[in-house]
Amino acid sequence: MTNQATPKILDATAVDALLPGLDVKSELTTLFQALGTERAVQPPQTITDFPNAKGDFITYLGAVADMGVFGAKLSPYIVTDATPVITAWTCLMSMETGDPLMWCDSGRLTIERTAGTTALAVDLLAPANAHRLAIIGSGAVAEAHFQHVQDLRNWTSVTVYSPGLIADPERQAKWRSFDGKIEIAADSSSCLTGCDVVMLCTSSGTPVIDPKDTGKPSLFTSISTNVANAHEVAPDFLPLADVFCDYLPTTPGSAGEMKLATAAGDWSADQICGDLAQLVCGTCPKPNYEKSVFFRSIGLGLEDIAMAHGIYKLSQIY
Repeated sequence: MTNQATPKILDATAVDALLPGLDVKSELTTLFQALGTERAVQPPQTITDFPNAKGDFITYLGAVADMGVFGAKLSPYIVTDATPVITAWTCLMSMETGDPLMWCDSGRLTIERTAGTTALAVDLLAPANAHRLAIIGSGAVAEAHFQHVQDLRNWTSVTVYSPGLIADPERQAKWRSFDGKIEIAADSSSCLTGCDVVMLCTSSGTPVIDPKDTGKPSLFTSISTNVANAHEVAPDFLPLADVFCDYLPTTPGSAGEMKLATAAGDWSADQICGDLAQLVCGTCPKPNYEKSVFFRSIGLGLEDIAMAHGIYKLSQIY
């Protein structure tokens, strides 16, 4: 028998303490390079229902040879008599020994990998001269998105909108403290006017903007939520845009607007221009902005593994 090391257990407090040292862009770039050169494996996520309709859990799996690790994030939704319990933990294991390396709380890491993935897409897809940024949403996910893209372009204006923000002076002040250029919009239409990049950072299950409100071809990014068939843009936007995603084999079967557009016969997954692995490896063309660009992410197990790998390396130092 081999002597197995006891895996590290990092709760949310321990993860938060290490996060300032985490190079999210580097970890995600390494990940998508590995995925694009067949040195990483990304199975589809799975949902397992609990008995007696007591909830479910989503399993996000992945293996990355370039990092020497594999693992899974488990994210349960537990029905209670009050507010449902929602947590997320990632198990990281060694591809060399098969031993568990770490269990870590993934709540904050999920936010960081979601925002970091969007930021990587913005860096690869947005025009070099993009300078007007719009953010729809104002919670923790939106904050993380701004922090990750803040230095990617020379933003001369940043507008933020969410339904409750205009009546919340405290939250407005928090946003303005991030950057003196930030302005709070009165509605989504004025938020988007003239913007080069629009990041949708909401938990909405239905469209939150009209892409025509930018008045020009722009880059739109969108994320996932737990709502069935959630879509932050209308399905009929897809045929009008150059569409990219985080991972071609899995995103079209999970992203709400893609599923709905496909079912309506208005669009098909073979119209997707490329994914992040191809963009990072330079094996798909960049958009020419003759029309708008839409980037859709659903969240990959490999992204969770990459974040956990970065945190694990930091935990070995500190």
